Amino acid sequence: MSKREQYEQRTEKILAPIMEAEGFELVDTEFVKEGGSYYLRAYIDKPGGITIDDCEKVSRQLSDRLDEEDFVEESYILEVSSPGLGRKLKKDKDLQRSLGEAVELRFYKPVNGIREASGILKAWDADTVTIGDEDEEIKINRADIALIRLAIDF
Repeated sequence: MSKREQYEQRTEKILAPIMEAEGFELVDTEFVKEGGSYYLRAYIDKPGGITIDDCEKVSRQLSDRLDEEDFVEESYILEVSSPGLGRKLKKDKDLQRSLGEAVELRFYKPVNGIREASGILKAWDADTVTIGDEDEEIKINRADIALIRLAIDF
């Protein structure tokens, strides 16, 4: 397991009781390097959407716990935010919640001559994702998909 994955998993464990107490959902965590700085990000959500006050409340609690446990070796910037409109669908729970929604897919390499596709998320399983519209459906191997996200303009 990479250091990045370890940091993300430990952060998720710290966040679990905070999310439960606040009635929020942890959508994702990520530890990334951008422009020479490391970022530890937590994306949270709740029915009706997340406010700035919600992000601040979680950020303060998370920051205190991260200071106590002090497991991230690199200096980093902590960010807590909403996943946004074009959120990535990384986990099975994200796909399940998004059934019937418009999605965009990008592929690692061309699939049937195309590098991306969009449509309504019709179904998914461990190996495939099915998208389509009222006329046609296509089933794509999950191993070929680099990114799935909610479509902003469909």
